[in-house]
Amino acid sequence: MANTNGAFGLRPIGVVGQAANTTGATEYRIASGNTNAIYQGSPVIPLSTGFIDIVGNANGGTVGIVGVFWGCEYVSSTTGKKVWSNYWPGSGADSNYPVKAFVYDNPMQLFVIASDASLTNEATARGHVFANANFATATSGSSTTGISSGTLAVSTVATTNTLNLRIMGIQDDPENQDFTAAGIPVIVRLNNHFNSPNGAIAGGTVSTTGV
Repeated sequence: MANTNGAFGLRPIGVVGQAANTTGATEYRIASGNTNAIYQGSPVIPLSTGFIDIVGNANGGTVGIVGVFWGCEYVSSTTGKKVWSNYWPGSGADSNYPVKAFVYDNPMQLFVIASDASLTNEATARGHVFANANFATATSGSSTTGISSGTLAVSTVATTNTLNLRIMGIQDDPENQDFTAAGIPVIVRLNNHFNSPNGAIAGGTVSTTGV
């Protein structure tokens, strides 16, 4: 039976160690003239201008990711009213006011992301734990739901230290346990995190090789 999971980007589920009161979003800013859509569940990167933006390409790019976008608040240039949205549409903000973005930016934050292809079987999937992987579609999403369509690219799973995701486990989900189909919920954390002393590519620090 096929899995019920569709693509939804990165969904926060806890932190490594499951420490109390450590899961939450931090406020950043998006430039009001930024025309790139940023969807809920999208990985985002820091810019030299002090703003954030969606990653540079579908596989996640090469800049250390600062976290995962979860929504924004801005003043509409049309109505003059404050808008809360789970995605940044790439336009519509009054430039006289800030565009506030809320980002899950803990370097030890755990996320669930759907696989883009079959993992063959449970044993094969288990063998991928502690390896690294890239995104398949990190920059796309729905303008209707505002949700990312990002998935984990199964074909990229390797020990390579420049890959953006570290696989930490497989979520136990009875509706998504067909390992022969796409949609397996993979537990990951962001590898090469911008805020981590052990992995920010942009910060020039040491990246981590998978097991």
